[in-house]
Amino acid sequence: MPRSQATDGTDEAKPDANLASGEALSRPISPPIESRWTFFTNHTHVLVLLHQEPTLVLREVATRVGITERAVQRIVQELEGAGYLKKQRVGRRNNYTITLQRRLRHPVESHCSIEALLELICKEAPAN
Repeated sequence: MPRSQATDGTDEAKPDANLASGEALSRPISPPIESRWTFFTNHTHVLVLLHQEPTLVLREVATRVGITERAVQRIVQELEGAGYLKKQRVGRRNNYTITLQRRLRHPVESHCSIEALLELICKEAPAN
């Protein structure tokens, strides 16, 4: 809830106008502010999940990444359009295939392939 300064100088909780309409309830709950940023984008998160589980439904991808299903649909469309992902309908589900030979888009990482990125991220963590 947003906070405002009360007349006595203390912080006072101010109700969110969106709560009354139910709009705020349909959005994913944000993590604490200190953990909001990550080293990888949502595009990377979606790509990794679909690489690990090619028949995963987008609703489950959204839940695991912490974004809306619509955002995942947009990301999948962008990845397909750029040639990083192929979608094939199998019965009632989609099967996703990652184009491993594609290079990363940004000039800083363009020397790296999707395959190398996925190998790095998906590798088992060493035991301590």
